[in-house]
Amino acid sequence: MGYTLNFAAVWRSFDLLLQGLALSLALAFGAILIGAIIGLITAFGLISKNGLIKRPAGIYVTIIRNTPILVLVLFSYFALPQLGLRLGKIESFVFTLALYSGAYLAEVFRAGLLSIPPGLREAGLAIGLTEMQIRTSIIAPLMFRNILPSLSSTIISLFKDTSLAAAIAIPELTFEARKINVESFRVIETWIVASCLYVFTCSILAALMRSVERRLSLPR
Repeated sequence: MGYTLNFAAVWRSFDLLLQGLALSLALAFGAILIGAIIGLITAFGLISKNGLIKRPAGIYVTIIRNTPILVLVLFSYFALPQLGLRLGKIESFVFTLALYSGAYLAEVFRAGLLSIPPGLREAGLAIGLTEMQIRTSIIAPLMFRNILPSLSSTIISLFKDTSLAAAIAIPELTFEARKINVESFRVIETWIVASCLYVFTCSILAALMRSVERRLSLPR
């Protein structure tokens, strides 16, 4: 084919890729923190016996989970300003990614909540705890311990989804890689390095989450 690999142009701009990677991580963690709050509230709504609470929670999860995330990103950035809601690029993307992750985490949290034996709630009531104290002191810690494997997968998936921020010109890793690719014409080299950075980062995140799982696992 006559193509010779030459990574020189990529290495000259490697600092831009690292800056893009740092921004990708910031976008992911900002979204997961907000999304976890949304997801937890929605999960309690999904298991509520009150239809006025359960129905809106179910509608939110259904709409978000069945809409492509790229469509949500473009709608948030381009359509919402037409309705009077103007956000910056980063704020718009984090808001969208948080809503998206919240819908998926709601199902994860719901499964975790349903895995808690109902006897624990009754025991908490018996010793005089309020519903809020039971949820924060007993149910939530046990739930998080049960859902850690699923939560780990969601965090890693969300980090990879930050590549969609390039669609609205946020200078994260994929955007910077595309910029280097256009300027240097080193297509293969650029995307090899970018892919390696994604794989390396995802591996580190997976290792950290496995470490947390081991620390929180119950002794057998």
